[in-house]
Amino acid sequence: MRPARTDVHDGLAYALWLPEPARRAVRGGVVVLHGAGSCKESHYDFARAAIAVGLAALTFDQRGHGQSAGPMDGRAIDDVIEMASLLRLELGAPDAPVVLRGSSMGGYLALRCAERVDAAAVVAICPASASGLRRALNDGSLRFDADHAAFGALLDGGELQPIVAQLPMAILLLHAQGDEQVPVQHSRELATVLRAPTSRLIELPGGHHRSIQHDDELQAVSLRFVEKALGLR
Repeated sequence: MRPARTDVHDGLAYALWLPEPARRAVRGGVVVLHGAGSCKESHYDFARAAIAVGLAALTFDQRGHGQSAGPMDGRAIDDVIEMASLLRLELGAPDAPVVLRGSSMGGYLALRCAERVDAAAVVAICPASASGLRRALNDGSLRFDADHAAFGALLDGGELQPIVAQLPMAILLLHAQGDEQVPVQHSRELATVLRAPTSRLIELPGGHHRSIQHDDELQAVSLRFVEKALGLR
C-alpha cells in the first residue's frame, strides 16, 4: 500500500496517508516524526497501521534528512507545527484532533512541540534528551546535515522534564530497557511528571534503540492509546 500523496511543502518532503473515504470524517490524524539519520519511509509501516484503524497519517523528512531542503536548524519545531497544520487542512478542519508520534530525536521534538501543536496526545518512543542530542551534535555522531549553531540554540534550555510536567494531554512513553543510545532512565524520569491520568510508561525488557519502532504488537498498543485519547474507543 502506497501513500495517498507525496509532495513538498515549504521545503519539507512528506507522504500523506488517508483511510477509506467513508471513515475520514470521524477520525483524527497522526504526524510521525522520525529519529536522527532516518527518513519518512522508515515509518511507512506505522502509517499503514494507522489508516487501517481509520486514522490519517503524515510522515515527513526533517531538514537535513531524506528529500527535504536545507540543514536541520532552528526551524525544527516550527516545521512540526507546520506539518500538523497541513494534516489538519487535509482533514478539513483547523481544529481536527492530531496526535504526535516520534522516535528518539523525533520523540524529543514531539514532546517539545506538543503544546504549540495543541496535540490531542503524544506517543514518544525512546525520546532523546536535549543534553544527549547536544553531545551527539558536538561529537559528530549525529549523521545528518545540521546547522550546529542554530540547532544547538534550539536545544539550549529545552530539557524535557519541566516541559512534560506542564503538558495536559495523554502521553505514552515506550522505551526498551536495553537501549544503548538513550538510557531508559530518561523515560523513567519523564514518567514521574506525567500529568494526565491515562499517561503511562511501557518498558520493553531487553531490546535496543530500534526495538520498539517496528514492533507490530507495540504499534497496536500505540494505536489503541491514540484511539482512546481521541475518544474513538
